[in-house]
Parts: sequence; structure tokens; C-alpha cells
Amino acid sequence: MLRGVYDLITALEQLLREDVIKLLGDSDAVPKGSTVIGDPAWISVREGAIEPGVLFDTRSGPVVLESGVEVRSGTRLEGPLWVGANSRLVGGAIRGSAIGPWSVVHGEMSTTVMLGYANKSHDGFVGHSVVGRWVNLAAGTTTSNLKNTYGSVRLDIGGEILETGHQFLGTLIGDHAKTAIGTLLSTGTVIGAGASVFDGVRAPKYVAPFDWGGSASERMTPQKFLAVVERVLPRRHVEVSEEMRAYLSRAYEWLTR
Repeated sequence: MLRGVYDLITALEQLLREDVIKLLGDSDAVPKGSTVIGDPAWISVREGAIEPGVLFDTRSGPVVLESGVEVRSGTRLEGPLWVGANSRLVGGAIRGSAIGPWSVVHGEMSTTVMLGYANKSHDGFVGHSVVGRWVNLAAGTTTSNLKNTYGSVRLDIGGEILETGHQFLGTLIGDHAKTAIGTLLSTGTVIGAGASVFDGVRAPKYVAPFDWGGSASERMTPQKFLAVVERVLPRRHVEVSEEMRAYLSRAYEWLTR
């Protein structure tokens, strides 16, 4: 049973390996020019574009890349790892994660759930985190996933302190949230849906939904939020329908009441 979004990290660690084994299925041949550490049979590539110089490490679990995934030279993929269709891995070390479709990942990522249509296309570390849909992490955005004391991570949910029992926990980021370049996210940071974080280098431990800046001094209007959505979604070939506008408007009202 999940007590909260943060328990997706525990579920990932417990279930990802066995789930990815079940997803191996048919595969194209491992592309020439790739380096494989471990069993090549634990690599599944489906109509992907894999450049020479990619390293696959399957010693801890399989690597499954769904159809249309692009992997550029200089990327290290460590299982267990699942990458959804049409995502792009453009350099760095990625391990123990589930990355949804139409996402972009660069830099270091470990033990992270990325739900899809999210963008992390520059350097920076994201670990033990949950990244919602349509999130954009600007260049240099980095999470901390371990306290200096090695103690249990507490979450601040708008003034309510929640004890997670997790030693490793990065950032929980809601759908459509954005960070500015160089943003540093402390252990156990929570960023609400639609928030745009750019006030200062180190973000607060809690950023409310649709916060504009990150310091809780200003909130994005629903009109401004929808205007951003209408610019972003077509970049992934997704139409912003009237039904979607209505859904997002209701979500805005519910999260800001």
C-alpha cells in the first residue's frame, strides 16, 4: 500500500527488476558499436536509434527501450531500466529508473519515476525522485537525495511535517512544474503542479501549486497557466483540446482553493 507519492520510490526499488524482466520480449539486435557489461539477452531494443558508444550494464537487471527511443553516444544505461516510447536519452548515466514516453533525459538519473512528456535535457543529478508529466528541469537543476545526517527524510507540505521513513528521497515534482537554470533542490523537496521555480538558487522545501517564482509571493493565474500549456504541449505533438482545458481549469481550482 502506498502511503503517499514518496512510496513510489520504494515500489520502484522492489518491483522494477521483475517488471522489466517480463517486458523483455522480442528485440532488435544490440547495435554495433555498443558496449555490453552483463548478459546481452537482458537488453531489449525496439525500433530505436542507438548511436555507437552507448554502454549497457545489465548486471543488476534488464534494460528495456520501447519503440522509437533515441540514445546518443556517451550514454550509460544500467538496469533495471525501462524507457517509454519516443523518449530521448542524450548523454549521462541513467540507472534503476522508469522513464515514461516522450521524455528527454541528460546527465545523471537514478531510482526515479518520470511519468512521461518531461524534459531534463541538460546536466544535473536527479535521484530517488518522482517527476510528473510535462515537467521541465532547466540546465543544472540538481536534487539532493540524502541528508547530511543520513537520517529519515521529512516532507514539508505547506507547513504540515510528514515523516516518510525514507533515508533516500529526492524531490516530488507535480505535473507541468518548471525550474530555472541552476536550481538546487534539497532532500525531500515538494514542488506542486504548475509551479515555476526561479527565485534564488536554492528552492524552498515546499513550493505550492502554481506558485510563480517559488517564494509564495505570487501565484500564476489560470489564464497564464493555460497559455503556457498551449505553448508546451504541441512540442510533443499533443493537441490542447477543450476537454483538456476544462480538466486543467478544474485542477487549478481544486489545488488552489
